[in-house]
Amino acid sequence: MGFFEKLKQGLTKTKEAISNQINNVFSNFRKVDEELLEELEEALIMSDVGVETSVKIIDNLRNRIKLEKVEDADKVKEVLKEEIAKILSEKDTTLHLENTPAVILVVGVNGAGKTTSIGKMAANLKADGKKVLVAAADTFRAAAIDQLEVWTNRAQVDLLKRPEGSDPASVVFDAARKAKEDNYDVLIVDTAGRLHSKKNLMDELGKMQRVLEKELPTSSQEVLIVLDGTTGQNALIQAKEFAEVTNITGIILTKLDGTAKGGVVIGICSELNMPVKFIGVGEQISDLQVFNPKDFANALLE
Repeated sequence: MGFFEKLKQGLTKTKEAISNQINNVFSNFRKVDEELLEELEEALIMSDVGVETSVKIIDNLRNRIKLEKVEDADKVKEVLKEEIAKILSEKDTTLHLENTPAVILVVGVNGAGKTTSIGKMAANLKADGKKVLVAAADTFRAAAIDQLEVWTNRAQVDLLKRPEGSDPASVVFDAARKAKEDNYDVLIVDTAGRLHSKKNLMDELGKMQRVLEKELPTSSQEVLIVLDGTTGQNALIQAKEFAEVTNITGIILTKLDGTAKGGVVIGICSELNMPVKFIGVGEQISDLQVFNPKDFANALLE
């Protein structure tokens, strides 16, 4: 199955939710007028795109209809698709790993799919010819370390772990040294999904980043937040909370194959000014896809 077909299949529920809403609007209107635009705006809101982002998309659509003198409903749909792709493309969706050993710090709440995403991302990078080391720095849960070991074995990449309860920053220190000394291309760091308070979380992430800055000062660094697509607007709230404690460079949106709420991708990109870098559209190790805004918009509104 090709990338686009796999994407479409993985987004079936979201596609049906959004396409049904949008197509129902177009089937009820013969001419392009303000009432059509109001119905489209409501359809986007109902598809978990979010109020603020839906209003923005329709305002842009309205301006283009006037400017380009669009009178055909099919053309409106094409312009709508372009406007959604434009929002998804506003920020750089590329994963920056130029200065090695590049670091990917992975954050997110427990249950969002953090461990599986790390395993799948590691497999992607290995398939690209990169030498990958994963650091098990979520030391507060023994299960987190065990799960990570299962996924790194599947991905056939190396894991650095320490006993449960070890200081996460010390794990990162050891991993940074190993990555440097053994010429790894990429170091992926798993972090705790939940601590006692936001201050604890901030302190732990801050300590890890200080270690990385000291040990790998010239390395490229990405901070990716893993969000569960099935939670819809709650994913947006989680991203806002993590953005308060660390500088997030991108999003991994998981479980899109199991939800009709994938429209939240558009709202997250727009409201948080963050790019989506990967999307999860299945359970297999190859089902974490590099995010392509145009393909995503086409898959939703094909």
